[in-house]
Amino acid sequence: MTTRLKTNLLACSIFLMQTVAVSVTHSSYLEASDHSGLFKAHSFCEQAVDLGEIRMNYAMAGSSNSPALLLIPGQTESWWGYEGAMWLLKDSYQVYAVDMRGQGRSTWTTGRYSLDNFGNDLVRFIDIVIQRPVVVAGLSSGGVLSAWLSAFAKPGQVRGAIYEDPPLFASETTPAIGQSVMQTVAGPFFSLWYKWLGGQWTVGDVTGMAAAIPKEIPAWIQPYLALTSGPTGLDISLTEYDPEFGAAFASGIVGLTCDHEAMLTHVKTPILFTHHSRLIDPETGNLLGAISDTQAQYVQDLITNNGNNSFTMLSFPLASHDMHSTDPGTYVTSITTWMASKGFGSILVLSPAQVTSAKAKANTTCTA
Repeated sequence: MTTRLKTNLLACSIFLMQTVAVSVTHSSYLEASDHSGLFKAHSFCEQAVDLGEIRMNYAMAGSSNSPALLLIPGQTESWWGYEGAMWLLKDSYQVYAVDMRGQGRSTWTTGRYSLDNFGNDLVRFIDIVIQRPVVVAGLSSGGVLSAWLSAFAKPGQVRGAIYEDPPLFASETTPAIGQSVMQTVAGPFFSLWYKWLGGQWTVGDVTGMAAAIPKEIPAWIQPYLALTSGPTGLDISLTEYDPEFGAAFASGIVGLTCDHEAMLTHVKTPILFTHHSRLIDPETGNLLGAISDTQAQYVQDLITNNGNNSFTMLSFPLASHDMHSTDPGTYVTSITTWMASKGFGSILVLSPAQVTSAKAKANTTCTA
């Protein structure tokens, strides 16, 4: 048995014991109706589809006569992180944005957070809802799921895949290369949230969590907190998120049957990889960002060395992790330029006025 396998099994055993310890208080799944007070209306109307195990929440914009695009949010975000981008895309693409299990109004599933379950939810969604070949685009853990789909989706489902700042290798506990999840900002916060908020928010000690940040978040991270984008304490997006989702990444159980290195050797579709802000802490060698340059290069090597030569890397060293939300104009122009180069749609070059208008529309409420 390899050292990596032994370490993964130990981490997963610990996580399973933690899950059993809290299962008495949250043994059932949570549906949107069980905590409806968390949610508010957004600019696109939401709907749900029954995928069997879960109900998946999503929003759709655009015409079925346009190319299909599936947007997959990262952790602590829900589908509405893409609202501004959707307003920019909708006249040229039919856009679907989803909540994954454990996010937003989709089912929260105790003990069932894994890359394979997430990926197969999306395979069913494509089959049942989209019903035609689609380009998939995901941020962060959603970018890892874009990679999963580009490797393991059913033949003909995925035309191309966009990995937006994906933590490939850097979201594993024992990666083949580079920093692990606990050597990034994300891992310690996943553990913090799960400890103080609990799976399905069964603990909910927000005050205790805030007090614990200086003690439980590693010292190397503390100076960088003001520089990071995304939730580091508590905000509205975190309340729409099952902390067990992140805990599955911190423990390694999420990828127990889906090693990133092996997955990437199976990628079959054209790929666009956008790499955003990243720094290496000079004292610890730990990673501030989603994925290091060394890890991103290894992603490219694994894909191209296995016969897939349609790989494009775009570097945005000053961009926030969630560029699609903070800079939707650059995001939309970048992905549509790539899609047009592959014959998947048209280029959208946007004016500042169009971007401003889209952001304003994203703050309206669907009335249908």
